[in-house]
Amino acid sequence: MAETIKTPWHLWLVGIVSLLWNAIGAYDYTMTNLRDQAYLDSMGYPAEGIAYLEAFPIWAHSGWALGVWGAIIGSVLLLLRNRFAILAFGLSLIGLALTSLYEAMADIPPELAAIQPAWFPIVLWSIAVFLLIYAISMRQKGVLR
Repeated sequence: MAETIKTPWHLWLVGIVSLLWNAIGAYDYTMTNLRDQAYLDSMGYPAEGIAYLEAFPIWAHSGWALGVWGAIIGSVLLLLRNRFAILAFGLSLIGLALTSLYEAMADIPPELAAIQPAWFPIVLWSIAVFLLIYAISMRQKGVLR
């Protein structure tokens, strides 16, 4: 008979907060890619920013999608106590790496660079790495099945 591991309280906290955090990213991804003018205006997105987005190569855009949707799926799987949360968060990190690589190589318009603070990529990487490590830890403790 398999032993049932009780779900720790912090899994619910991390799962819900990460889902809300990643939902913001998914909303931004969706509205930006739909070119929703009201959203872009509310974010102060300059016209040069649209041209920058249009220039994204398919691999960079795919990385952005993988990063966003992998994180959403990972958060849901974490809440479901599913071991595949590790895979989803890992894929999300790969997507973030692809997007970060493109942004490091791209000529980002100064008007667009002013919108995103320099510390924001550090926050993104920190949260993404934390979520992967947390999911691995929960798997090792038998919480994720």
